[in-house]
Amino acid sequence: MKHKRHFECRECGARTAQWQGQCPTCGQWGTIAEISQEAKSASEAAPAGRPASLDQVSIQGREWISTGSAAVDAFLGQGLMQGSVLLMGGAPGVGKSTFLLQLMGSLEQQGCRPVYISGEESLPQLKQRADRLGLQGRGILALSSTRLADVLACLSQDRAPEVIIVDSIQTMTSEECEGGAGSVSQVRTVAAALIEAAKTRGICVILVGHITKDGQIAGPKLLEHMVDSVLAMEGDGNNDFRILRVVKNRYGPTSNILVLKMVHKGLQIVHDPSTFFLRARDASLSGSALVMALEGQRALAVEVQALVTESFGPMPKRTSVGFDSNRLNLLLAIVEKRLQLRLGAMDVYAKIGGGLKMEEPGLDLGLVAAVLSSYYDRPLPEGAVFWGEVDLSGQIRPIAGHDLRRRQAASLGYHPVVCPAGGDRSSQASSPGRTTLPIANIRDMTRLFSP
Repeated sequence: MKHKRHFECRECGARTAQWQGQCPTCGQWGTIAEISQEAKSASEAAPAGRPASLDQVSIQGREWISTGSAAVDAFLGQGLMQGSVLLMGGAPGVGKSTFLLQLMGSLEQQGCRPVYISGEESLPQLKQRADRLGLQGRGILALSSTRLADVLACLSQDRAPEVIIVDSIQTMTSEECEGGAGSVSQVRTVAAALIEAAKTRGICVILVGHITKDGQIAGPKLLEHMVDSVLAMEGDGNNDFRILRVVKNRYGPTSNILVLKMVHKGLQIVHDPSTFFLRARDASLSGSALVMALEGQRALAVEVQALVTESFGPMPKRTSVGFDSNRLNLLLAIVEKRLQLRLGAMDVYAKIGGGLKMEEPGLDLGLVAAVLSSYYDRPLPEGAVFWGEVDLSGQIRPIAGHDLRRRQAASLGYHPVVCPAGGDRSSQASSPGRTTLPIANIRDMTRLFSP
């Protein structure tokens, strides 16, 4: 048996022929380590597999597992698929473990057999968390271990679990791989073993992953390609809501979101988040615009705020919260050029109300409306709702989900609806008692402030 030696970076997984002080790929220092593995000869290799005709492949034995919550089932597609592997990432303390422990309690009530494997908490800690969440703990199986062999042994029992949660994959280690827990080689080896076990035994595996300071899931990017679904939980301690997003899903739609509210007994699903982010909004004040934004397949009413005031410094300030500051600078330049307004001598502050962070192009028209409302110090019409993308020429371009936004605005009773003139013709017709104001250019916005 021959031994092959190579050097691998613990941060990015790049391989080099010899040791170096700095990784040539990611530029980190002191992360190159020697990896030794046994190389099998060609005679010892497993026999090659034979291709099969897809029309003769049986899909029996792969069924959906209900989570016990219609909202979570719709969020994932139809629930949890047997033999699938999900990866959930999020910042420390955002509520990943709390959500999954609540999910275990819901699965147990549906007659499912879940197992929670924690490499970060002991069993007494899990018990305290379950008691705080109001879970009695009956039927909920848990294991505290950081060894991959213990996880695989749990999967090979006579009465194997239907769903297994590994919290987190960065804490698991394999004896067949060198390197510490959380290294690229360990994460890749552990993930490959768990994915193979899930596919062969038909067990749903949910992996919890840490994130880096850039917001990316720690470990090799290959990990996100290996799993079937990737979920991302967003939020911070300054707000009582969390947003769970579907980044990748092989068994259902992507870009779905689930709005959760942090309460004393864990995370509570917000079943109708359409106006959840408009709490304590006063429409009689200037500088506030209502935007029908699209998050995945769900239309949400959000508030865009702007404050335009005279600048007393040599350099006017431009501050944005909740969206890219470059977008604010771009829109201000368009307004100043096309409407001949002297915004260059004023400080402009803009934010999205409720603590949301969005990159939706439909916010452009609402942001322009909020800036003009603050500049003229006149409130917008009560109940007015905006959406549309503003290009460099000042024209308002149609955006995706136009009809969905219009229907949601009508169901919530918002009017007038200020939208791009190039939308669907069927959506331009106003319902009885409703007013639609299609505009083609930001110059048309000035009529909202005419006496």
